[in-house]
Amino acid sequence: MTGRLVVLEGVEGAGKTTQVRRLAAALEAMHAPVLTVREPGQTPIGDKVRTIVLHDSYEMAPRTEALLYMASRAELCERVVRPALASGTTVIADRFFLSTYAYQAAGRGLPETEVRAANSFATGGLVPDLTVLLELSSAEGLRRAAQRAAHDRIERASADFHARVADAFARSADREWQRAHPEAGPIAVVSAEGSEADVFARVWECVSPLIARTAGVA
Repeated sequence: MTGRLVVLEGVEGAGKTTQVRRLAAALEAMHAPVLTVREPGQTPIGDKVRTIVLHDSYEMAPRTEALLYMASRAELCERVVRPALASGTTVIADRFFLSTYAYQAAGRGLPETEVRAANSFATGGLVPDLTVLLELSSAEGLRRAAQRAAHDRIERASADFHARVADAFARSADREWQRAHPEAGPIAVVSAEGSEADVFARVWECVSPLIARTAGVA
């Protein structure tokens, strides 16, 4: 049985990591094989890339940043995601290609066509079975993120940058955009407002039919 790739996306502070954890716990309780991954990271090379792009103080060109993310994604897909899917495991990813469109193309101003081609090369054409987009304003997301003890390099970017990112995520919720970007796979938009439990109920409503069909659980 082939597994499925489910992605959680959204602006800073939208609660992706929390919902990834809750979703994985729900699947584990159902005895469904599940693996969580995050971008960048999850491999020795990816973890080094994560340190460089998020936590080191290097100044880097937007193309450099984008290619570092792509290098981490290529390693993750080859070493972790594809083998897990082949074994029938549901892979839940904290960020994937929508973030590249939002952060590197819209946020950093890189040409979308070039970003799109680089992603296809990095993933080998891997398409998510479902992306859950946690919808939240950039202002509210940054307010939530500000409550964290530390802030990474992306979180410290300007408010204008984060507004462009939020606008890009909002565009990806449009059906016309999705038809023009089949490499992103199906996208379900879920409000990230409310309690963690409220948000998870919405996430589960989107994800559970896919899990039931592909993993033989209800």
